[in-house]
Formats: sequence, C-alpha cells, structure tokens
Amino acid sequence: MNIETRITYNPLQCGGKPCIRGMRIRVSDILQMLAEGVSTEEILHDFPDLVLEDIQACLMLAARRVNLERLVA
Repeated sequence: MNIETRITYNPLQCGGKPCIRGMRIRVSDILQMLAEGVSTEEILHDFPDLVLEDIQACLMLAARRVNLERLVA
C-alpha cells in the first residue's frame, strides 16, 4: 500500500497533523474511533468521502510510527 498518496501533511490545515487525502479528516480521529470500537463500516458510513483503503492507510501509518528505531545515549 502506498500511504503517501492517501496521507497528506499541510502546515496550514489541521495544525499540520496528518490527514486523509487533503481532507480535514485527521488520521488521529480515525485511529481514535477504531480504538473506541467504532467499526470500519460505521466510519465509512459516517464519512462517505472515505474508502476502506484510507482507513488501512491510517493503520499503516500508525504501525510505521510505532516501529521507529530510536538511539538512546
């Protein structure tokens, strides 16, 4: 999956937080809904501009960020 086409960053939009395809739907909002038990189907119903691949891209971004290597001195 190419999340670079689905997840966008704009310093003038949503405080520069990652959003979905330039819309004002933040990745963090989608992740929070999923964590609270909202189903993918409910999210897609509530946000008709989204598609399943957008939600998958949010999850992929979260997985990549958690897996960042950090050096500790």
